[in-house]
Amino acid sequence: MRRRFSALDRGLVFFDGPGGTQVPDEVIEAIAGYLRESNANLGGAFETSRRSDLLVGEARRAAARFLGCGAEDVVFGANMTTLNFALSRALARELEPGDEIVVTKLDHDGNVAPWLELAADLGLVVRFAEIADDTTLDLDHLESLLNERTCVVAFPWASNAVGTLVDAARVAELAHSVGALAWVDAVHYAPHGPIDVAAAGADVLLCSPYKFYGPHLGLAFARAELLERWRPYKVRPSPERPLGARLETGTLAHELLAGFVAAVEYVESVGFEAIVPHERELGSRFLAGLPDSCELHGLATMDGRVPTFCLTLRGLTPDDGAMRLAERGFAVWSGDYYAVEVMKRLGLPDGALRVGIVHYNTAEEVDRLLVELAQLGQAAC
Repeated sequence: MRRRFSALDRGLVFFDGPGGTQVPDEVIEAIAGYLRESNANLGGAFETSRRSDLLVGEARRAAARFLGCGAEDVVFGANMTTLNFALSRALARELEPGDEIVVTKLDHDGNVAPWLELAADLGLVVRFAEIADDTTLDLDHLESLLNERTCVVAFPWASNAVGTLVDAARVAELAHSVGALAWVDAVHYAPHGPIDVAAAGADVLLCSPYKFYGPHLGLAFARAELLERWRPYKVRPSPERPLGARLETGTLAHELLAGFVAAVEYVESVGFEAIVPHERELGSRFLAGLPDSCELHGLATMDGRVPTFCLTLRGLTPDDGAMRLAERGFAVWSGDYYAVEVMKRLGLPDGALRVGIVHYNTAEEVDRLLVELAQLGQAAC
């Protein structure tokens, strides 16, 4: 599998997947191939335009397979955050002052800021569901926030900062119990497990292909009834069918859609039945070997989490730790990763060091990182 990633053929060890994964060569080749052979806008009678028409349909079908939805329910955009602003603004035409939105302190700000901005514009109320000390979502507190004015419950399937999983189906059930929409940020979950929007109870779900071995794009699902009902902000000549196209403004990035199709086919070729246990094994190995100089913020086993780990290193700031690891050939992230409320809740004003494992990582890479973390701790002391 690793031989399919030319990007891995270098000295740098990639534990930066939560910020964007490397892509297999077939994704690169698909993007280049489109630009060489099919580069045109849609709707023309000539060959390259017809090829582009076919590609967009193929991309919708690939997205439908990945999300477990219909091809008409798929919306493409520049990135998750841009799509979320667009979708939430379409919904906002139906909202009134005093309507309420529930978000969580586990969220990436891409599923918080759109609602805060709408609240400022329309006089809405945004309520924050708490997280427990172990970084799990407090479902009892979330349920206590719900009432007849709740219109949306926005939540992450997995935390991009601490790796905690959320019971998406349970939160969706709570949202639906008061007639609210279940609005799921699946960006961080998507590389780590299969998505089925119906089983999750999602009314809207968003993710980012560049987090699961594809190019920089945004991808969303919305229930057909919503796509039909909402009046989006768009130009008058833009298409009304398929339904998802109603929320797509301007020309899509066709070359990136070609790469997206290749990324979905890549994930299908490996299979989550192989990805999930491999990542769990590597995550358990990492947790078992963490040196005492590292403080883990989050669940201490692989139960209830994905292999994304939030750390502070004794004697080093997160930025210093990331820089020293980079000098030793390891790519990790530092800061808050736009998970503003998580870091506030954990009392980490400077953020933390984030290590993210995906399926192209190896046990040998994990062991090497653990050695470096131990040496950093000794040097700091």
